Amino acid sequence: MRSAMPAVRAERLCPKAIFVAPDFTRYRAVSRSVREIFKHHTDLIEPLSLDEAYLDVTENKTGLSTATLVARTIREQIRQELNLTASAGVAPNKFLAKLASDWRKPDGLFVIQPGDVDAFLLPLPVGRLPGVGKVTGEKLAKLGIQTVRDLRGVDLPALERHFGGYGRRLHELACGIDDSEVVPDRPTQSISVEDTFEQDVLLVETEPMIRRLAEKLWSASRKESRTARTVVLKMKTSEFKILTRSHTPGSPPSSCDGLTDIALRLRERVPLGPLQRYRLVGVGLSNFREPEQDAAQATLFE
Repeated sequence: MRSAMPAVRAERLCPKAIFVAPDFTRYRAVSRSVREIFKHHTDLIEPLSLDEAYLDVTENKTGLSTATLVARTIREQIRQELNLTASAGVAPNKFLAKLASDWRKPDGLFVIQPGDVDAFLLPLPVGRLPGVGKVTGEKLAKLGIQTVRDLRGVDLPALERHFGGYGRRLHELACGIDDSEVVPDRPTQSISVEDTFEQDVLLVETEPMIRRLAEKLWSASRKESRTARTVVLKMKTSEFKILTRSHTPGSPPSSCDGLTDIALRLRERVPLGPLQRYRLVGVGLSNFREPEQDAAQATLFE
């Protein structure tokens, strides 16, 4: 199971489709209810989004003997209390747990026991590893690497020669290694959305894409209690060169139109010529602050 298709691509493929506006107020309320269920079992909760989180249940509050029992109990509580389904993955680390959680969606539970890591991991296509997108996948394929088993057969120095610092991460993932801890309530550093075009386009042709991405980003930003002050535009050329431009206005964008205007103005700062073609555009928000920080900053100028 892979991530859902971006709405902007779905709209392009099916222009007559009907898109239902998201109800983020309702989503946030339900997300808080699910979080309360999590808190009955552990305080080590790292949210990824409104509907996804990592939980460390090495020591759980309810005294259940295994992580699998905790996952089953949580799924049943969500079903009974909220009338919702939930999928869960249980594994020795975050990387494997994420893979496991996708394995039997929707409404499934999949467990990777420590002794079964290789049996599960090695047959997988390398595209299932985090960070292996189309470009990296093609580069791996040229090296004859199609599966995680193939990747594990390549030594670390060779991977670092071909992929730089990410080579070490590839090596660790191929071995099922992920030492990252579950970090409760990690503050958002940035959020972004991007779209890779089916055909490379000129800069002047990117306005409709930027507008769609800005709208999608604005909807996503409504999930955050904090305010983003900086708008970022990302462009990738047909030669895979990445350009970014950013702007921090005097006051944060207060509407989708305001965000879109800034993103389009940033496009005017892209320095390459009019004949340069681009394969990807992205719009992001960063420099998040708590509301009270903005209020305190404002009082300095009263």
